[in-house]
Amino acid sequence: MGDINNILEFHNVTGRNKGFNLKDVTFSLEPGFIYGLMGENGAGKTTLMRYIMNDRVKYDGEIVVCGVNVLRQHEKAMSLIGYVSEDHLFFGDRTGMQNATLLAPFYDDFDAECFVDYGKRWDVSLHTTYKKMSRGERLKLQLAFVAAYRPVLYLLDEVTAGMDPVFRIEFFDMLRELIRDESCSVLMTSHIQSEVELKTDYVAVMRDGEMSDFLESMEMGKTVG
Repeated sequence: MGDINNILEFHNVTGRNKGFNLKDVTFSLEPGFIYGLMGENGAGKTTLMRYIMNDRVKYDGEIVVCGVNVLRQHEKAMSLIGYVSEDHLFFGDRTGMQNATLLAPFYDDFDAECFVDYGKRWDVSLHTTYKKMSRGERLKLQLAFVAAYRPVLYLLDEVTAGMDPVFRIEFFDMLRELIRDESCSVLMTSHIQSEVELKTDYVAVMRDGEMSDFLESMEMGKTVG
């Protein structure tokens, strides 16, 4: 079992699946930071997220979330993770509140009042159907939902691609609010180098399934710039 002071740990993770795999990936994330994972499309960023979220992925090594092995205790590990992505769709013909009511029973620690509070603070209409929301509203709704069960790790897969500059500022302000008490961390993927360097605390680079060490963002900017 990993160090429970770390939010996420990868220990020599190497895939055994057909096709593209991670190659001997090792790192750890501490609480209270936004970590950026940078790389070209196809470098392995989304694959890394899949290794965390999908219990059918085969690999050697170990992935641990707050001391919980994600393969051996997958359901418990998933309760500690808040996953936000373009593919993480809610029910399109239901409102934000209806989606929360339907999905909340899958999370023991879901706090409905907390969800409503985040919706108000982040200006999300909980009474609009999901399919009628803008892309930004959908992302804020997803983030409000996962924040309501208080995960220790937020996983954001390429969610900022295509964001307008004003909403991007607002979105990162929301992330800073979530990690302010240093009880959780964010791991986000992006192929936009300038965004990762300026908006995150630590950055690593993926190339062909291999991953560099995490460095402070400005220091990484000097390395890859």
